[in-house]
Amino acid sequence: MRHTEEVAIGLDIGGTNIKSGIVNANGEVIHHLNLPTKAHEGGEALLSRITEITEEMKQYSDSRGWKVTGVGIGTAGQVNSRTGIVMGATDNLPGWSGMELGNWLQSMTGLSVLVDNDANAMAFGEAWVGAGRQWKDFICITLGTGVGGCLIIDHRRYPGRDGFAGEIGHHVIQFDGYPCNCGRTGCWEQYASATGLMKLVREVGADLAEVHKPENVFVLAQNGNEAAIHVLEQYSRYIAVGLANMVHMFNPEGIVIGGAITGQGDFLLNPVRSQLSQQLLPVFRERAEEIGVVAASLGIMVVLLGL
Repeated sequence: MRHTEEVAIGLDIGGTNIKSGIVNANGEVIHHLNLPTKAHEGGEALLSRITEITEEMKQYSDSRGWKVTGVGIGTAGQVNSRTGIVMGATDNLPGWSGMELGNWLQSMTGLSVLVDNDANAMAFGEAWVGAGRQWKDFICITLGTGVGGCLIIDHRRYPGRDGFAGEIGHHVIQFDGYPCNCGRTGCWEQYASATGLMKLVREVGADLAEVHKPENVFVLAQNGNEAAIHVLEQYSRYIAVGLANMVHMFNPEGIVIGGAITGQGDFLLNPVRSQLSQQLLPVFRERAEEIGVVAASLGIMVVLLGL
């Protein structure tokens, strides 16, 4: 008798894109899609889009004889993973706060549904089969539309009292700085996210007027464009100051950085490592080389693998 392969459906909901995929028991993404979030349409429209994507993934699985055992969702925002409710979200996902995402999708599809914060899901994936396997204590950071984080201690996620620990994108690095979508000012995500990088580009003005995507800045810098090089120098400092704060607070063995922007590899990370070392207290700086700062190794599908 032919064995039926069991799979799970994963969705990664960000402020810009929804990444979805089918994952087998070996941690392999065997089919995936990447679609725009269209967050400006609001929470109800996003729920409908997620349901459609899930149904499409289920139909694809059925057509190949795969048995779908459940759905895992990683979403930006603060999530009660026990109830599947999005307890809080910024205007990166307007109308998303309060959504009973788990119950909704389960009722619409008949599948078991697990919901968690996207950075938590990324950390689980990297700890399982990715760059975090080498450490028992590490910090996982996502640089996307915003900045998310997760702290792994003794191979386990540190949840905090209510399960919301890891909102490191909203620790303030510049008092009275840029306004944040959370309602505060000077939050790290306004400087270290891909959105923050594009903010630096706009401040430069005419010299980078044709740059509309983060990857364009790196291409120009690699080709010797001085304005782009200056922007990336400033951007790496902003990333490093937040990382230094994390190192001082948690003294981790390593830091795993995810998000599409880390596809730039060492061209981005080497300046960040250098800046991080300069910003650490002497006792930490002496062993800075032992703090691994690495890109997430599982690519853009990492959140799907951690669910």
